Amino acid sequence: MEKTKRICIFLVLKVIIVMQINEILYHSPWTSPVSPKKILVIRLQAFGDVVITLPYLQALKSLVPTAQFHFLTRTEFSSLPSNMILFDHVYTIGGGRDIKRQWFHSIRILPSLQHERYDIVIDLQRNSMSRTIRRMLQPKSFCEFDRFSLQTAGERTRQTIEKLGIGHLQDALPDLNLHDSNAGLNKLYAANSNPSKKLFVLNPAGNFVTKNWPLEYYVRFAQTWLETIDAQVQFLILGADSLRTKTGHLKDRLGDHLISLIGTTTQAEAFNILYRTDLVLTEDSGLMHLACAAQVPVVALFGSTKSVWSKPWGDFAICLDSSDLECGGCAEPSCRFGDVHCLTRRTPEVVIKIAQELLLRKKTFVRARR
Repeated sequence: MEKTKRICIFLVLKVIIVMQINEILYHSPWTSPVSPKKILVIRLQAFGDVVITLPYLQALKSLVPTAQFHFLTRTEFSSLPSNMILFDHVYTIGGGRDIKRQWFHSIRILPSLQHERYDIVIDLQRNSMSRTIRRMLQPKSFCEFDRFSLQTAGERTRQTIEKLGIGHLQDALPDLNLHDSNAGLNKLYAANSNPSKKLFVLNPAGNFVTKNWPLEYYVRFAQTWLETIDAQVQFLILGADSLRTKTGHLKDRLGDHLISLIGTTTQAEAFNILYRTDLVLTEDSGLMHLACAAQVPVVALFGSTKSVWSKPWGDFAICLDSSDLECGGCAEPSCRFGDVHCLTRRTPEVVIKIAQELLLRKKTFVRARR
């Protein structure tokens, strides 16, 4: 059984490498001396991947400030883009995970997209659906996302956009602004958040065992921080209902030091709340990318995840991954050795030291900008 798993992983990697070698990425640069009037960006899935695109699109907006930016995504990932000042309009494709229904919705929305007469289409999905939509729209200029090269999704997004030839995206990515700058804050304060205290987010949201830092480690991290470093810290968990059981365990151990907003916030509200936090301790999840977009200090704990594609990005993110181990980045839902050593070796004491260094880096950066 173990040998079969390894053979399957090897074959999958081989297929990816072959696809990468044979992949043809089409693009047509913007050559007009006049700035584009309308730009459509396509990113259909998933939530974390949608979030990654946003700072780079905001950077592009600074190069063409008069252009209208429209966004096309799946309905379930549209909350945050719909609430951003960046986008003049957000189109959505329904159908959930059902491919046939997605195609049906995309065909229905196509006439509306054609009516817009886009100058540029930025395809950050690059699958059969997004390619079909782009071809049907016949823009003057377009570019396609590189899905397979061994670089972070953020860097591949940057390279894709820069193929338009409009200019170099700034290295210090800009802030993202919402229409409602108070979104979600009433929920945070109603949960007894103390504005005078620092706010740390705990995010045990990895979707299987080999992505989960032990819950007891989260407890030890919080208790040790309160007892030895700073008692004026509150801890927060927000996200999907799937975290409710883990949150209950942490709440039992941390009591009033932990605030829970599980299942109560929209994507836009969660993003706005993250802007007000001081640190995010997280596993591989969409909320991790949301924190990076908010430019909050992030300490990410990666077990079986291949960090070369998914690691957090930005000047204030540190990823403790498994790439130094022979079995690192195995992508398996269960540990072949039974101990998930890639994560359990990262003790709370080690993580606390790294978090302190990261907070100091952010503090120094803020002072330098004043």
